[in-house]
Amino acid sequence: MKLLRYLGNKSKLLDFIDNVIKKYDIQGDTFGDLFAGTGVVGDYFKDRFKIISNDYMYFSKVINKAKLLNDKIPMFKKFVEKYEVSPFEWLNQRVYKPKDNFFVYHNYTPVGNRMYLTEENAIKIDGFRLDIEQMYKTEIINDKEYFYLLASLIASIPRVSNTSGTYQAFFKFWEPRSLKEFEIIPLEINECDLYSENIVHSYNTNELVREISGDIAYIDPPYTITQYANSYHLLETVARYDYPELFGKTGRRVKRELSNYSNKQKALFEFEDLFRQIQFKHVLVSYSNQSIIPIEELISLAKLFAVDGEVHVEMNEYREYSTNNSSHKGKGKKLKEIILYFEKDLSINKSPLNYSGSKDALLPIIFKELPKHVDTFVDAMGGAFNVGANVVAMNEVVYNEYNPYVFGIVEMLVETEKDILTSSIENVINEFALTKKGKEQYLNLRSHYNEKDKSSLNLFVLQVYAFQNIIRFNNSQKMNTPVGNNEFSDGIRERINRFRIRTPNYRLINGKFEDLPIEDYPKDTVFYFDPPYFITKAEYNDGKRGLDGWDSDSETELLEFLLKIHKAGYKFMLSNVLYHGEKRHNLLIKWINTHDFKVVEIGKTGIKYPRIEVLVKNYD
Repeated sequence: MKLLRYLGNKSKLLDFIDNVIKKYDIQGDTFGDLFAGTGVVGDYFKDRFKIISNDYMYFSKVINKAKLLNDKIPMFKKFVEKYEVSPFEWLNQRVYKPKDNFFVYHNYTPVGNRMYLTEENAIKIDGFRLDIEQMYKTEIINDKEYFYLLASLIASIPRVSNTSGTYQAFFKFWEPRSLKEFEIIPLEINECDLYSENIVHSYNTNELVREISGDIAYIDPPYTITQYANSYHLLETVARYDYPELFGKTGRRVKRELSNYSNKQKALFEFEDLFRQIQFKHVLVSYSNQSIIPIEELISLAKLFAVDGEVHVEMNEYREYSTNNSSHKGKGKKLKEIILYFEKDLSINKSPLNYSGSKDALLPIIFKELPKHVDTFVDAMGGAFNVGANVVAMNEVVYNEYNPYVFGIVEMLVETEKDILTSSIENVINEFALTKKGKEQYLNLRSHYNEKDKSSLNLFVLQVYAFQNIIRFNNSQKMNTPVGNNEFSDGIRERINRFRIRTPNYRLINGKFEDLPIEDYPKDTVFYFDPPYFITKAEYNDGKRGLDGWDSDSETELLEFLLKIHKAGYKFMLSNVLYHGEKRHNLLIKWINTHDFKVVEIGKTGIKYPRIEVLVKNYD
């Protein structure tokens, strides 16, 4: 038996979804059905992919487990051996009398001043529900059988419900369907060999995608302001049977999760967060032109996260919807159901500048902690620009760097055309005959830089060949790093060619973080700080670069500035180290505890002298 009248059910669009996958030759083993509902999509594809199913409604999890854990309708062997009938026959023959613990009877019938179900049918539903639990407790049915039986009960309830389809209201008269005697009927599932062992979750999707990954993600979020937690509260309560507190004439659950996708003010931010955090290569989104967010707006958002900004939108007539013409000549108005498809850009564009303390390896962890909406991202101590360049912000990204030498190199890397930059680097290498470990040639270039041409180009080439790629100056502002065991490799060439700022609008600023005009930025700005780590030893914080060092005064000035950001109502993220070997960062630990900031461990390195890197945030 199919679940009846479920909002957004995709049973009629399965061929459409399948055709889009075939058209774009989308390959993979793992398929994420991330707003699974009644599981028709996962059930359809379970013989071709490993399914990761998710829906924040528990009754949906029950139905998806019934469909995805079973390759066919269970045989209920132990039950049949004992009772010589199936549990469906056994339950349907049972006679029940109302009890004080029959929650459905006391709350969803005229006994509870509500007319969702007749008293007779509610008594049977309560009885069936408790008997199913008893069967599971006594191990006469196993996990797969339990979820199949419970899903069948849930799916049978709409057949006798006195509603127009959902449970937001009930009729004040008894509709003929509701007067039929209730029966539990086996749930219809796709009987086929399972491709793999499937997984079924029941979480907020935006939280779950931070923890899972795969090949294909199918996204079918709510389209309208209708809340599923309100529309199917009765089925949720039957599934949980948790005796919830109810309110109002409709008897909705007091404690329930409402979806931000059904909130006009929050839906776009939810999509922004979902597209940013999703770790699936291929993303398909079902949507409608009658949805909360205009399709054009959703396309523009998806482009920011897609490989090469390429997004395809297919309508159910299978004609591609062009994404290059913003007007679309009115075609969008005719759409009913569409699938938006793009390949998620999962790459990290590592800066060509090898700079101490760069966070490229930790970026995926850092980005998980970004808020749902990032209007502007300020990389306040930008360094090699690994963090800010890889962030997608809706407005702009700001790179700020105090060191003028580092700033000049980053500005050159960003603003110079890739082929011209590579050619210029090679000209310098050839002019000075630079080679790996070539000390004399390296010193000639270093002298040329210090005495004649302090260009960013020459300094970049020097750091490529320098010891551990360190950029270090003496007190006379002369670069003094010795030669290293490095050279201009194909890897660096590739990094130059790939390096780009993901956010279309950006600004580069050479200045102190203290001079950033905080209140000139939009309220949904995130300020990110990656200072020299106070309790570690590194070339970039020992005061030997001919610039200011980093000491306790510097550290406390930074903490004071972060408090200024916090008190002004802005968000900040701070990378730092709380422990390094036997050392504790007492100043930072006390500061965090005093102001109740959130600490997230993002990395642990070293065996003899372990270092725990953390991210400190002033928001959840």
